[in-house]
Parts: sequence; C-alpha cells; structure tokens
Amino acid sequence: MNEGQRYRVTDLTVRGVPPEAGILSQTLSEDGGAKVVLFGFAAGEELSEHTSSRPATVHVLSGDIELTLDGERSEAGPGTWVHMRPRLPHALRARAPSVMLLTLFSPDGAS
Repeated sequence: MNEGQRYRVTDLTVRGVPPEAGILSQTLSEDGGAKVVLFGFAAGEELSEHTSSRPATVHVLSGDIELTLDGERSEAGPGTWVHMRPRLPHALRARAPSVMLLTLFSPDGAS
C-alpha cells in the first residue's frame, strides 16, 4: 500500500471466513505505528502461550474463542474486545470456527 492510500473493508466478517482446517492470517494494514491482522481459525486450532513486545488489541468478530490472559481463561464471543499490555502471556483456542482482528501498536507509541 502506498503512503497516504486508503484501504477499506466493508464487512470484516465476510472478508475473514474461517478456513476448514488450520489458521489463516491476512495483514490488512501496516503503517504508522500499527499493524492490523485478520485471523480465521478452524475449530480446535490454537495459538500456544506467547508474549509480544508490543501492546495489542483483540476483537472477536465471530465464533467462540477460549482466551487465556496471564493464566486466566475466559470465553470470548462475537463483540469481545481485549487490550493486552506488552509482555502479557496469552494464548487462545478456537472452540468453533472463529474470526478475530488483531491490532499491534508501536511499543513506544511512535508512529
């Protein structure tokens, strides 16, 4: 994408169809201080516990995700939005075909 060019997705739930197997990720935007990635998960797929040096948000668009943040498990359905500080241990498991939007921010807030 060229600097200053705008990118528009009118319906993320249509764009982010979960795959029949595996995990599908699509980078929608990466400029300034943020990277926006759309993830699709087949039922049963998971991301094992990990951390990031960057603050991030997760927005669940569809499905049913078990989200573990700093050892605490919770259900995350459509509409769930979570902010994660840098280095927060987290993991997720799709209990059903699911779509989520991940936004990673610059660690120092710079653009």
